[in-house]
Amino acid sequence: MLKRSLIAVAALLMLAGAVQAGEIKTHNWPCEFIYQEITQIPVTMDIGFWVRIKDQDKLGIKLAQKEGSVHEFTGCTNMVVETNFAITLKCSITATGAVGGDYSCSVDPAEVQPPGATVKVCATLKKADLGALPGGTKNVKVANVKILVKPL
Repeated sequence: MLKRSLIAVAALLMLAGAVQAGEIKTHNWPCEFIYQEITQIPVTMDIGFWVRIKDQDKLGIKLAQKEGSVHEFTGCTNMVVETNFAITLKCSITATGAVGGDYSCSVDPAEVQPPGATVKVCATLKKADLGALPGGTKNVKVANVKILVKPL
């Protein structure tokens, strides 16, 4: 009888162990969750047109008397143009009224391809009326050159 009781107790203990083994009580899951790709979404954008003149604050044209002429002056500056599209440049010049005469300007080269180029901008004054200001006057602003741009 004792032998039967021991077998019955052992069977009950094994049964109790089996119930505990099929149950998990934990705050941490025993595996690692990883990301799985589910889809891909294409991303597109529109690229705008842009043009930039570098170092604009350093640009300036100083007119100097053309050799052999009292009433003709010319001067040039180089400007660095950066662009992401083919452009055509042109210029216009507006006199301030300080010195009368016939003003003109030019841009060379007028066509610029990406990524850009150095462009020479020149101003010319012909038939200059030098009688309005006293001789020896320095750095008189006589005109403004505007640079205009359009797609090529």
